[in-house]
Amino acid sequence: MKIIHTVKLTLVNIKKSFERFPLTILISTLLAVSLIYTIETSHGLDYIKRDNLTRLNMVVGLGIPMSMFINLLAERFSNKLKVIGHSLGGAFLILYYNFLLPDFGMVPMTRYVGTLILFVIVCFYALKIKKDENYEIFVMKVFSGLFVTILYAAVMYIGLAAILFTIENLFEVNFIDSIYIYIWLIVVFVFGVSLFLSKIPIKEDNFESYEYLMSLKILLLYIVVPLITVYTIILYIYFMKILVTWEWPKGLVSHLVLWYSSVSVGVIFLLTPIIEDNRVAKGFKFFFPKFILPILLMMFLSIGQRINQYGITEKRYYILVLGLWVFAVMLYFSIIKPSKNTIIPISLSIVVFLSIYGPISSYNLSKMSQNRRLENILEEKSMLVNGSIVANQDIDKDTKHEISNIIDYFYTYHELEDIIAFPDDYDLDDTKNLLGFEYSPLFRVTDNFSYFGYHVDIYDLAIDVRDFEYYMNISSWRDELISLDGLDIIMDQDSFILSISEDDDKLISVDIKELAEEVHMKSIDKTQYKTIEEIDDMTVNIDNENIKIKIIFNNLNGVIDIDTDEVDLKSAEFILLIDRE
Repeated sequence: MKIIHTVKLTLVNIKKSFERFPLTILISTLLAVSLIYTIETSHGLDYIKRDNLTRLNMVVGLGIPMSMFINLLAERFSNKLKVIGHSLGGAFLILYYNFLLPDFGMVPMTRYVGTLILFVIVCFYALKIKKDENYEIFVMKVFSGLFVTILYAAVMYIGLAAILFTIENLFEVNFIDSIYIYIWLIVVFVFGVSLFLSKIPIKEDNFESYEYLMSLKILLLYIVVPLITVYTIILYIYFMKILVTWEWPKGLVSHLVLWYSSVSVGVIFLLTPIIEDNRVAKGFKFFFPKFILPILLMMFLSIGQRINQYGITEKRYYILVLGLWVFAVMLYFSIIKPSKNTIIPISLSIVVFLSIYGPISSYNLSKMSQNRRLENILEEKSMLVNGSIVANQDIDKDTKHEISNIIDYFYTYHELEDIIAFPDDYDLDDTKNLLGFEYSPLFRVTDNFSYFGYHVDIYDLAIDVRDFEYYMNISSWRDELISLDGLDIIMDQDSFILSISEDDDKLISVDIKELAEEVHMKSIDKTQYKTIEEIDDMTVNIDNENIKIKIIFNNLNGVIDIDTDEVDLKSAEFILLIDRE
């Protein structure tokens, strides 16, 4: 009976959520239908229509948190704002589809993710603007509702999938393969969203009778806080070592400090409801924000070195801005008494907005920084005189790579027209005429190593197989033995040794790493990642008295030591042609 009561209560709550958030649930249902339609029809569509459908789905998905935010904001101030708010929201989505999501490049995609995050964040405080009593409990209720929703949705999906699987196997009914994906989409976007919205507290909830979860209290006070404290001590010891040796940290340290400090903001937020009753919580909130400030300052010095060396890019911008936000929040906790936790999501939403829109966005500042860096290099090498480019083929290899990397940044993430120092009609093929050397970006793994990769599209090429008996495709990651007319062919994925034997007699053994190095050295002054136009550049012929083989590489990927040019092959795919002498 208790289970039946729980099910009935859940259905009643879902009904109430539809009455409260009708447009949000309709948009979510529309997204489920649209995704199913996209999956069903995508194979018969050209790439333009397929991309348009994907963009439409993304914008519809954006409408879910946006409509929820508008609803909550209207509840907080006046329900009369709903019509106006949703009308403006609809106009925003139309404009977003037409102007802000032209493709799936870095800028549109990071802006989309940022906008999605922005709408999610504002949903956490729209109902609590100027009414932030027990705000932490409100947020906990939202997250507990999300947890319950995930649990219920998972159980429902597993149950429905099990039913279909049983029907298929017992009654020999053949469902389409994608039926399980469709069920998952319906469970998530129809049932899941409706159930989650039913868990959102209303404006009138004051949470005065709410009891702090004992399990959460134990987790935070006796596990998380001690771990953060030990982590802080380790970082202090590490940074004192830096001050003594003056060897600055690697980029990984900045990430470790950033994510640990960001998590710490969340821990302080969750501890707030019990700080008056618990000395550990009160002490942590009082002391930790002050102790973390020097660590964050050291992190900024480390980030500053990278920016000074390589300029600002979107990734460095986001790390720097998130670090500045954490620093500001910790400074706020250290100075302002009593502090209000609503400042956390409000300030974060402002930071996210400024990072993806406006004149100080990550995109604008990154382009400005890389343009300035390029101009400084060109001026230093006397290649930019009175605003005009002067070709210089005699500059050192490192500078050529550095200039090419900046060009590649604009080519990959923005537009070549954004390079201020270059002509408006500049194209990569013009690099040698304009600068005096080939476009040759170097993609670094570390300061001493860089990636390389070569590809030839064999599907568009005719391959001469005359004079050969056998044709086969070989991949370095497959260790399987191929047996054919008495021949045993195996590619060792660890050593990259290709061996061909006949009746236990080895006919030939080839080191694929050496061949890959030969291919790479042919292209050492060209781009590190490229599609090879001439198949001969990726072809190697080898023969002895027993056998003749031809290897045609269609994919090569690896790492090269910048100082020694030593190649470390990571993967290889090739066509193997064999003829026994």
